[in-house]
Amino acid sequence: MTVWSELVGQPEAVATLSTAARAAAALVDGTGDAAGMTHAWLFTGPPGSGRSVAARAFAAGLQCTTGQAGCGECSGCRTSMAGTHADVRVVEPEGLSISVSEMRALVQTAARRPTGGRWQVVIITDADRLTEGAANALLKAVEEPPARTVFLLCAPSDHPDDVSVTIRSRCRAVPLRTPAADAIAEVLYRRDGVDQETARWAASVCGGHVGRARRLATDPAARERRERVLRIPLHLPTLTHVFDSADDLVKAAEADAAEVSASRDEVERDALRTAMGHGGTGKGAAAATRGSAGALKDLERRQRSRATRTQRDSLDLALVDLAGFYRDALVVGARSEATLNHPDHAEAAAQAANSWPPESILRRLEAVLACRDALEQNVKPRIAVEAMVSALYRG
Repeated sequence: MTVWSELVGQPEAVATLSTAARAAAALVDGTGDAAGMTHAWLFTGPPGSGRSVAARAFAAGLQCTTGQAGCGECSGCRTSMAGTHADVRVVEPEGLSISVSEMRALVQTAARRPTGGRWQVVIITDADRLTEGAANALLKAVEEPPARTVFLLCAPSDHPDDVSVTIRSRCRAVPLRTPAADAIAEVLYRRDGVDQETARWAASVCGGHVGRARRLATDPAARERRERVLRIPLHLPTLTHVFDSADDLVKAAEADAAEVSASRDEVERDALRTAMGHGGTGKGAAAATRGSAGALKDLERRQRSRATRTQRDSLDLALVDLAGFYRDALVVGARSEATLNHPDHAEAAAQAANSWPPESILRRLEAVLACRDALEQNVKPRIAVEAMVSALYRG
């Protein structure tokens, strides 16, 4: 199975990237020119379309040692896909943005020649989170790239709000589309071992998000959280229910963040203490331990920032589900044949369409979208969610 099989429902992108990987292999081996290959790529597409998966698969194709440009079996492919290849660096912002200091350090590292692989590959999974300073630092590297370095940027779109025009103009774009439900269901069934009925259901309600489909198919807690969110529109009879629902949404997001943090925070703290000599008895161990206090504080600050981002990402996912419900109500009310976001809640959407005029449904939908915008502007989640649910109650 090649690395390209990880890309679901993206035949055009696979054709482009596999051709470029073969051109890159010929360039390294001295048997061809650079036609079809370039030093900077921009992967765009809606959430769940596989932007970071495409970048990792391309990185594996570039590091493939068998000449097949992504065989999936050699050490270059396997370590690239697993995230352990020495010459493939993945930048995933643990906070709400990627800082200029982090990007400068990365650019310096990327300027070196590959240590063991064929290319030095830098993957930036959320290029839309680059600060202005970080974007400028990256731009300098993209304008004057080292001979054997490739930059792979991932962003929701190539709009200037996501990626600056100057960076975008120096990248080759790879647009990805929302995978079809049938393609997602097939992957869940054949690759992840999910039974066919569950795979079809998860694919139909995930909004084209492959990772979300997998989680819904395999995690009962994720299914329960989705059900609680989709009960909100028709279960706000009193103001008490308004604040209870807002509290449930925020607490569920906080629980998600706590679950992610619990699996990483203590391991990171223990690793840092060990690296700084904590528990050592040799000469200088006590001084090294005292000097670790600042490093521990810096780590804790990054962990808090990561938890904040995780909480907001989880909350945003719930808001996307809510927005999908109101969109379904509009579709049903208009007697459209468009596919529903939540086909398993079609009766509830019909009930909403029969209970509220279209203008009221639109106001509710706008309230959900306004809450998403408020969270992007760093409004405290509880305040933003309470304002939204109050608007859902008033209609």
